[in-house]
Amino acid sequence: MSIPFISRRDIDFLLHELLDVEQLTAHPCYEEHSRETFKAILDVAEQIAREKFQPHNAEGDRNEPVVVDGRVRLIPEVKEALQAFAEAGFFSASHSAELGGIQLPTVLNNAVLSFFSAANIATASYAQLTMANSHLLAVHASAEQQRLYLAPMMTGRFFGTMAMTEPQAGSSISDLITTAEPTPQGHYLIRGNKIFISGGEHEMAENIVHLVLARIKGAPAGVKGISLFIVPRYRVNQDGSVGEDNDVALSGLIHKMGWRGTTSTMLNFGENGRCFGYLIGEPNQGLSYMFHMMNEARINIGQFATCIGYAGYLYSLDYARNRPQGRLPSDKDPLSRQVMIIEHADIRRMLLMQKAYVEGSLALILYASLLVDRQKVGGDQETRKAGLLLDILTPIVKAWPSKFCFEANSQAVQILGGYGYTRKYPVEQLFRDNRLSQIHEGTNGIQSIDLLGRKVSMENGAAFKLLMEEIRSTIGEAAGDALLRTWSRELDQAVQQMQGTTERLLEARELAGADLFLANASLYLEMLGHVVIAWIWLRQAQAAARQCETASGANRDFYRGKLQACSFFFNWELPKVHHQAKILGSLEPTCYAMQDSWF
Repeated sequence: MSIPFISRRDIDFLLHELLDVEQLTAHPCYEEHSRETFKAILDVAEQIAREKFQPHNAEGDRNEPVVVDGRVRLIPEVKEALQAFAEAGFFSASHSAELGGIQLPTVLNNAVLSFFSAANIATASYAQLTMANSHLLAVHASAEQQRLYLAPMMTGRFFGTMAMTEPQAGSSISDLITTAEPTPQGHYLIRGNKIFISGGEHEMAENIVHLVLARIKGAPAGVKGISLFIVPRYRVNQDGSVGEDNDVALSGLIHKMGWRGTTSTMLNFGENGRCFGYLIGEPNQGLSYMFHMMNEARINIGQFATCIGYAGYLYSLDYARNRPQGRLPSDKDPLSRQVMIIEHADIRRMLLMQKAYVEGSLALILYASLLVDRQKVGGDQETRKAGLLLDILTPIVKAWPSKFCFEANSQAVQILGGYGYTRKYPVEQLFRDNRLSQIHEGTNGIQSIDLLGRKVSMENGAAFKLLMEEIRSTIGEAAGDALLRTWSRELDQAVQQMQGTTERLLEARELAGADLFLANASLYLEMLGHVVIAWIWLRQAQAAARQCETASGANRDFYRGKLQACSFFFNWELPKVHHQAKILGSLEPTCYAMQDSWF
């Protein structure tokens, strides 16, 4: 039996015991679903991930995409896995029934995708990029554009990408120079170069639909002059069939340290002056449209990081249970039997660290996904609350798991010792795969600046205040439980420091200037992230405590494990916020004041 790559028991616990997702089915939007349909969909996802995605994960890493006779060649198992994904209906699962989907709640959809991300991130990324692309088109594209491009993506006939990054601009989208020239026929001629375009070229689908940011000639400088275009690899005829080449040329593949099975491409648009682009929505509104996909992608990256970390945790746990080595410090007899390394306290420390990081992150990912659903089904007040919470949590959802679940992968390598960094074992690949998560979809530094520079103060701090209220509500509930009282008090102290630090920073912003104010933003995101994950763990501990006393056997062990992981986070991780508060509250200038010539 293969080692599990993610815990189904944990997913069921999070969905039903922590988040109570079944309550969504009371709303007309999701009334066709039930706990039974949710289970059936998760069962299928788990099976396909195990049978079609996980087996070629290492093979895809060893045999990364190459260009042969001008075409990108991948190992055949990638296409087979994605065909199985399409045949199961997962490309369209979260779309509305109107468009041909099954209106699966976002929280369930992301639980489904977690199986594929943990089993094989490189192959799963083709599917999830396509889905995020299709979600943008479902909201912002015209009916005709949806007919020609969205419908084929929902069946897996077409795949999708987003094409933003340019060689001279990098993460600075305001500096992009790709142009779009209007024509009398209604389309635009696109000219420019894009790099690091994941899934940008392959032969696994009939077509690839690129969402391209470009400037219409005469548009304002900066982000205010950016428009969004559909640019297909091949033009699409009115009957939906694939037509002639659209002058989108592959100029090269980028070979990364991880995600090697995902093509990372350099693309030239309009080398021959005949690359057709089709404007989405209004001119100069492209970045606001693209943020629909980018925000989804940021949650996806947090999910990717979490699931890669989860896979490493479970592998190192299995290894620790089955690898005999050494004896306990109290055993001085060299002839006595060796113990499994999980008996060593330091191994259990590393395992607990991984468990606290990955299970806390997965709970956060699914909670954020539930907020997306609450935006759809709630009344005006509930929709606004969900939107505010999602706004402030999105940078944390992307950045915190991508840092700390990568650290979980590092601990997995350490547990395997010398074997950990050899390619014979999967933790080496998982470590490389997860390092990319801190860079994808806006680096963690960009997320930090977005959080402190915009999200915390927007609408007079409404989102931050609401988040603190939500955390305090849980603190109040947990304070009445003797088992949770100490953690409740410790989180309350951390929240007080979080609020005080934030107030001091915002008060000093005008005096200090934007550069110094944001100089330590990454530490601010880490601090708020730790407070949020502690809150998520306290909520998990509440759910576990309710069941622990009456549970037996494996179930009781599961709940005890949740409580112990919560204890670890509160004792080993949450105290870090006090030091972080000291640095942030004083606008500590060491990094800001460092000069180039001093390095």
